[in-house]
Amino acid sequence: MPALLLWDIDGTILSSSGSGLKAIRLGLLNHFNINDLIDDIDFSGRTDRWIMRQIFAKHNIPATEENFSGFIEAYLKALPEQIAVSKITVFPGVKKLLHEGTQKEGIHQGLLTGNLHRGAKIKLGQQDLWKYFPMGAFCDDSEFRNDLVPYGMMRAMEHFKIAFKPSEVWIIGDTPHDIACAKVIGAHVIAVATGHHDVEELSGHNPTATLPDLSNTDAFWDLITKHTGNP
Repeated sequence: MPALLLWDIDGTILSSSGSGLKAIRLGLLNHFNINDLIDDIDFSGRTDRWIMRQIFAKHNIPATEENFSGFIEAYLKALPEQIAVSKITVFPGVKKLLHEGTQKEGIHQGLLTGNLHRGAKIKLGQQDLWKYFPMGAFCDDSEFRNDLVPYGMMRAMEHFKIAFKPSEVWIIGDTPHDIACAKVIGAHVIAVATGHHDVEELSGHNPTATLPDLSNTDAFWDLITKHTGNP
């Protein structure tokens, strides 16, 4: 049986030391001339576009496509410099897992992330990880994470030429929102406590499995094997 692994980025694959938040703040300042710490918005597990909508509501900015487009471009312009000057940490085991995923028969990998497509490429490219993800679902597709799994499956069909069943799809993420989006279609989910939510909290949302981190790569693949029969 094939398996499709759809990875979240921030808090799951890596920590960018708040560079995304800093770039959003710079985008807000440079495009709208608004200086705001925006610390009162819960970013965890949300999409970039959803976050921007909350900022619009807070500052009474009309949520027009023109304003979204301008804010997005200002954010993406600021992001590479913030990434360059920040400490980017790839979490233990991730690089090994991504490489092993390219070697295992039946394993196919992509992204399911709240990042914009171009933002995801900037973040992962800095660590030479973009090469592992030939397809994905991004907030360019929808600002609501629960909408993204069908996009990921559609892109996987287009790229891998496989019509994955929900039972063959795995979401790997670090927030309750990742767990929720998997449950929308009945996909499996590995919740990893490398973000802002601990093992106990994540386990309370009943994922397929919860891991403290991804350093035990054998345990990760054992989970995939147990539920899909892949090596």
